[in-house]
Amino acid sequence: MKVYDASSIRNVAIVGHGGCGKTQLVSTMLFVAGAVNRIGRVDEGTAPTDFDEEEIARKHTLSSSLAHADWQQTKINIIDTPGFANFLADARAALRVVESAVVVVDAVAGVEVQTEKLWAEAAALDLPRIVVLNRVDRERASLDRALESLRRDCAREIVPIQIPLGQEKDFTGVVDLVRMKALTFGADGTMTEADIPAALAAAAQTAREQLIEMVAEADEALMETFFAEGSLTQEQLVAGLRAATMAGKMFPLLCTSATHAVGIQPLLDAIVAYTPSPAERDFRALGPDGAQITVTASDTAPYSAFVWKTIADPFAGRITMLRVVSGVLKSDATVHNATRDSTERLGHLLALQGKTQTHVPELKAGDLGAVAKLKDTHTSDVLTDKTTKVTFPAITFPEPVLSYAIEPKSRGDEDKISTSMHRLEEEDQAIRYARDPQTNELLLSGQGQLHIEVTVAKLKRRFGVEVNLKPPRIPYRETITAATEAHGRHKKQTGGHGQFGDCKIRVEPLARGSDFQFEDDIFGGAIPRQFVPAVEKGIQDARVRGFLAGYPMVDFKATVFDGSYHAVDSNELSFKLAGSLAFKDAMTRARPTILEPVMQVEVYAPSDFAGDLMGDLNGRRGRIAGMDTRGAMTVIRAQVPMSEMLTYEQHLTSATGGRGSYHMAYSHYEEVPHMLQAKIIAAAKAERGSHAVAEED
Repeated sequence: MKVYDASSIRNVAIVGHGGCGKTQLVSTMLFVAGAVNRIGRVDEGTAPTDFDEEEIARKHTLSSSLAHADWQQTKINIIDTPGFANFLADARAALRVVESAVVVVDAVAGVEVQTEKLWAEAAALDLPRIVVLNRVDRERASLDRALESLRRDCAREIVPIQIPLGQEKDFTGVVDLVRMKALTFGADGTMTEADIPAALAAAAQTAREQLIEMVAEADEALMETFFAEGSLTQEQLVAGLRAATMAGKMFPLLCTSATHAVGIQPLLDAIVAYTPSPAERDFRALGPDGAQITVTASDTAPYSAFVWKTIADPFAGRITMLRVVSGVLKSDATVHNATRDSTERLGHLLALQGKTQTHVPELKAGDLGAVAKLKDTHTSDVLTDKTTKVTFPAITFPEPVLSYAIEPKSRGDEDKISTSMHRLEEEDQAIRYARDPQTNELLLSGQGQLHIEVTVAKLKRRFGVEVNLKPPRIPYRETITAATEAHGRHKKQTGGHGQFGDCKIRVEPLARGSDFQFEDDIFGGAIPRQFVPAVEKGIQDARVRGFLAGYPMVDFKATVFDGSYHAVDSNELSFKLAGSLAFKDAMTRARPTILEPVMQVEVYAPSDFAGDLMGDLNGRRGRIAGMDTRGAMTVIRAQVPMSEMLTYEQHLTSATGGRGSYHMAYSHYEEVPHMLQAKIIAAAKAERGSHAVAEED
């Protein structure tokens, strides 16, 4: 397989709201470019970049995957990304290792919630963007309506460089406004060029003039020419459009139908012509002092590579996907993992076409590839020459928002769950797997119900481990609302040395989110210095077990200010027990209360349902924070207690006929209304009782 230099590579992430046709678009691009021999279909489960069994079953992308095509002597590395809220972390990771993004928008729906979020992510990284209006062949598809929503919700500088030939099911091609030619497409994607039909000539001329004006606006020199001449030459238009797109001052829009292979060649041409190569855009890095710097994609520089994704394959082992930032990586080389200060032996370097792997002898600066079976390299790790002191900022993954308890269906599977989940955590760092110290349950946490269901399905399909999901546990906390002083005294006399610890503490509430603070305010040696940490340990152990319902006690400060000791009988254990007793004594007067997590919720649904949905959120103790109308859709923003959102997914699906979607993220903790606290305390006591009985059995 041919090896490409940085100037002959384009790295693009295909992003957009779930269901806008990204995977089908990638599949058709690969076919038209000759990288695969037939058009894979998402509906048939044959799309090259949706190869995971779970993706095929659900007909949706759940994880980013890599493919590549050769077009005009240029290697286009394409990352197909998920578009559903639960899986956006993968799309964000992909944006970190590309030079540009292709933002796909459904021609019927226009801009949707995740389109906006991904546009903002790409903007934060200063990535040049091309907009693809897909499914222009659908009923009610409209360039004008979609463009209006794009300019309103994404950027005013989005400008069509094509207009459609034919509408809805009669969409057969596009008018290229740069070259002023009509392009039509056969069923196999073959393109025919002709003059613009007379019926479209005036519309095309108007649209071209708008394009020229936008290009001139993006550059002062071109603006002067435009004012002087009234237009731009063809060369000035092409060069100006490329410069404005590369600088992020303009975002060209193209029209496609991925299912009928319409408009695919011009899209591939636009990626080559208007998006930067790795040689033209430096990669963000951190210097030895932690300051932001950039690294140029040079083959002669020392090697450095950034790991942006890991795949847990039960057969091939760990597959590490990386971006070569500088230098050249060669198969069978030994490299240094700077993140873990360890040495790795590279086996075969791989070029990925979905799940198909091709061995390549080397990967040059700017290229994307993979390597199998690295023993100690994970997502966000940096492979560099030991002489290089450069690192790359780690990818940040969102905190989980929902936890389910999981238990193995067969008793012997506990150990298997642990090793399999560890492998899946390496692949998807937006999930967490841990044992709850309070209940001893195994908890699986993720970005939402769908995320957790998909993880459980992967456990079964890949590793043969079946688990039962139990209702999610709410991570309640406890806190105090009044300051008080307390006394803890532990005295035990046995034969020989006894035990003696005595301390007085002051507790006071702190602001939300402060967790726990401890202060030593002992004067005159009332308690010897070496025993003060034991008092803190006793309070720490007791606060983690809570007081009202067994939830950790947070947002308070404990100060030890007095006490006494015995020269012979005092020891660390005695003061630890005294600290624990002092905490319990304090809680009887500190007016403890229960806190619950409150979520920031965004609901996206047709406007007809807005009133009912807002009423329902109010009924769930939600506070409506705002509402926006987007065409026929409404976005409702609210803050709702997590405990009220556990059944929301099912309710929203049935209330909107499956047309509504929502996303939530943790916001803050606040006090549970007193009338609900008794229920929580009773439930916690009942649960502890059942655990105790189970342990006796």
